[in-house]
Amino acid sequence: MKTKSMLELADVKAIAAAAEAEALKNHWAVSIAIVDDGGHLLWLQRLDGAAPVSAHIAPAKANTAALGRRESRLYEEMINGGRVSFLSAPDIRGLLEGGVPILKDGLCIGAVGVSGVKSSEDAQVARAGIAALGL
Repeated sequence: MKTKSMLELADVKAIAAAAEAEALKNHWAVSIAIVDDGGHLLWLQRLDGAAPVSAHIAPAKANTAALGRRESRLYEEMINGGRVSFLSAPDIRGLLEGGVPILKDGLCIGAVGVSGVKSSEDAQVARAGIAALGL
């Protein structure tokens, strides 16, 4: 059997704090979602001024990144490149940039999804959060 790393509450809080700091530094009103490796929601926060819909989009992006073990941006690129049949994939809803997997030792242990600003800025906030783990 293998031993696998898992996110603990302290990790989730560190990711959330770093992501929030990045968003506030840039004056970005976003929602931040953190999920485990199965895409289950561990954390959701909507910063002041963030659109209500962002609280639905951020967890979807995180879920997609965790289940796919890759950035949600790649699915958006695939669809924009003409592979629209991928829209029929089951249980994948966040097909927009801004979902970033958390990788440790080559394995996905969770993901961060952010929504509220330009998609590249959402991803920037997500990466800043993950960087707090020192991975």
